[in-house]
Amino acid sequence: MKKNVLVIAPMLTTVLPEMRERFNVHVLWEADDPDALIAEVGPSIDAIATDGVVGCKADLMERCPNAQIIGCCSVGYDAVDLDAAKARGLRVTNTPDVLNDAVAELTMALMLGLARKIPQADAYVRAGRWVTDGAFTYTAELTGKTVGILGLGRIGKEIAVRCQAMRMRVVYHGRSEQAHQPYPYYADLEDMARDCDWMVVIAPGTAQTRAIVSRKVMEALGPEGALVNVARGTLIDEPAMVELLGSGALGGAALDVFESEPSVPEALFAMDNVVLSPHQGSATWKTRKGMGMLVVDNLCAQFEGRPLLTPIV
Repeated sequence: MKKNVLVIAPMLTTVLPEMRERFNVHVLWEADDPDALIAEVGPSIDAIATDGVVGCKADLMERCPNAQIIGCCSVGYDAVDLDAAKARGLRVTNTPDVLNDAVAELTMALMLGLARKIPQADAYVRAGRWVTDGAFTYTAELTGKTVGILGLGRIGKEIAVRCQAMRMRVVYHGRSEQAHQPYPYYADLEDMARDCDWMVVIAPGTAQTRAIVSRKVMEALGPEGALVNVARGTLIDEPAMVELLGSGALGGAALDVFESEPSVPEALFAMDNVVLSPHQGSATWKTRKGMGMLVVDNLCAQFEGRPLLTPIV
């Protein structure tokens, strides 16, 4: 008999056909009345499939009392109530590794876009200004600059390799120094910011990392410095960042994530020293399919009594 899976996050549309071959799938956003659907099928649900944005709250777990596992289609799982899951004996998995390359690629694209003013250059050509106004303005470049990586995890290491390919000097900050790393370690984030031209934020979004990129850190990065966030919007003091970008106390920012996304501070829209992206770090067909299949494989492992591939709890 097929197990019943409640799919509550659109990210998993890439693997819905595969899921339907293996499970009885109930798609929350396809229901005319999602609340009524949960009331109807909740007691029969064996697994909940979600992503890092939608997550899974305690009230949904309560309405699916027989669920065994939550499969989160994301590396970040801060939107899943882990305490509630542990209290109910629910296993939780995420999808690390398969998205490392895609996020690292977008990071470099954001950095190049900000340094070389690619969005502005594109608009310049489209508006016919190359003909009427002549050559576009000179820009910065990445070669020879120092980049500080906040969070030298799986993705952080991939970003570091790509930055080295651009002939950048790489340093990093984390909770502790990692053994056998070729990059200089900074125990203090503000000190690292002061010594960097670029800072890339790729640490987990937790209570401990909330606003870790503080006003002081951004002031240390300074008017020639650039901030890149491909982690979670909560890691940056967003109001302070907007203020510092507007005053020129922070040189620039390339942002794929925001504190209250999809809402973005409107002040950023008019700024020429920012590049904005709609949280698409892992949003390639190849990567999203791989992430979704890892969710499926974890669910199958749970139901077949095998070890989970990527357990969190």
